[in-house]
Amino acid sequence: MKIAVFSCHDYEKAVFQKWNKKFGFDIDYLPQAFCKDTAGDSKPYDAICTFVNDIMDAEALEILKQQKTRLIVLRCAGYDTVDLKAADKKGITVMRVPAYSPNAIAEFTIASVMALNRHIPEAVARIASGNFDVNGLIGFDVHAKTVGVIGTGRIGKVVARTFGLGFHCNMLLYDIVQAKEMTDLGFKYVSLDELLEKSDVISFHCPATKATEHLVNKESLAKMKDGVLLVNTSRGKVVDTPALLDAIDSGKVRGAALDVYEGEGAQFYRTEAQRKTKDQTLDRIIANPRVLLTGHLGYFTNEALNSIAEVTLRNVANFQKGDLSANIAIEKYE
Repeated sequence: MKIAVFSCHDYEKAVFQKWNKKFGFDIDYLPQAFCKDTAGDSKPYDAICTFVNDIMDAEALEILKQQKTRLIVLRCAGYDTVDLKAADKKGITVMRVPAYSPNAIAEFTIASVMALNRHIPEAVARIASGNFDVNGLIGFDVHAKTVGVIGTGRIGKVVARTFGLGFHCNMLLYDIVQAKEMTDLGFKYVSLDELLEKSDVISFHCPATKATEHLVNKESLAKMKDGVLLVNTSRGKVVDTPALLDAIDSGKVRGAALDVYEGEGAQFYRTEAQRKTKDQTLDRIIANPRVLLTGHLGYFTNEALNSIAEVTLRNVANFQKGDLSANIAIEKYE
């Protein structure tokens, strides 16, 4: 099969080339993002491979249909950027990588909380400028604090176990489906309001759906404990960013670690020269010393990159064989 890999960076290309020795597909690696304006760049490919911020709306999918593209392979877990109903109507199969490295993102979450709490980026920046003053860099012991985890899928479970069993934190969990393995370990599920009201740290690990869009908003922020720390390594749409920034400026929220951002599609994974659009909200984030912004790096480990490439290419091979028993993207969330 002939495949076009969109939004491709050199580090991905090298890993895909390594794994493709096993599969032998004809692959073109394209640096441009996929959307309706670039869909025509895919020529007569049998499949296209896209990443987390590529937009596959009905208009773009129609172009793919006309070009007889039969498969979209997402090299990510989330699929909210794909119009799955339109894809189904146009006879285009959508496959994904549901769990390339839960540990990578969970570990990054823990690291983000610790860096934010202990002001590590600011401390390093001060010392780099010759300033060894420690005023304003006081943190708190995470040990025995109350940590709320919203979303207990693969990643959320690892985060909850690490904080609960490693740091001996009081854990409060929230999800629409309670994981038996977590309750068997003694973890407690509570209402969303109780979690917001009692947690010293809140970590978000939920998909981007209608139900989770702007879960962090003016109203939910008002319910939180004064001085709370927030970390979002899930999806940018979960947070109403201006509302969060206002809460930080007012002192309600002590700080936030954001690896994702609602408007990241036009900004992340680009150099300064490549960022062609201005974003005032993003400028507010960057200028705020109490926000740790990392640019969607949570997944970025050798293990995860290799898993993404291997599973993505295996998805293509399975599609070619007519085996659609795994990794199909479906309308699971409303």
